[in-house]
Amino acid sequence: MRAVIPGLPTPHPLADQLPAVYLDQDFLVRFLGALDEVLAPVLLTLDNLPAYLHPRTAPDDFVAWMASWVATRTDEERPVNQRRAVVASAVVRHRERGTRAGLAAAIRVETGVEPEIIESGATTWADEHGGGLPGSAPPWVRVRLRVADPERFDRARLERLVAAEVPAHVGYRLEILAAEATGEDPGGPA
Repeated sequence: MRAVIPGLPTPHPLADQLPAVYLDQDFLVRFLGALDEVLAPVLLTLDNLPAYLHPRTAPDDFVAWMASWVATRTDEERPVNQRRAVVASAVVRHRERGTRAGLAAAIRVETGVEPEIIESGATTWADEHGGGLPGSAPPWVRVRLRVADPERFDRARLERLVAAEVPAHVGYRLEILAAEATGEDPGGPA
């Protein structure tokens, strides 16, 4: 609920609803003015309800509450635009969770960097029954972030994010590399 804001004009003054005969009653006009001051935030909130229910336009304090509606969390130490993006993309990310695309989207929202994701899984088809299975066992994922300054990233936060996004049975390795670093072996278990 929005709080009382001193001097906030009401969109529908109650005194304007009175018959003209009561407008000369000073006590009644002042009483209704006090009610207008209390009701103004409520009426303005209701008039702007669609804006309150969209993550891009909701007041900052609503964003964390909206995050609970879509089963995600926003970190208060992050910029508000990033928190809004997390809430706005939560439903799509839930649908893609556990996939390569979902992992990449979660990392992009968290860091603003396009990750390089290498995984052990594969798909194939065969004309004959009994063909070999693709990929390698055990399953693993390697996430590489190539950034200008690897020290500015919170590795522990990114580890928790990757652990939450990959399936429980899949091992992972997170690599945060300087943007100019090249030549590493792209395969191998994590």
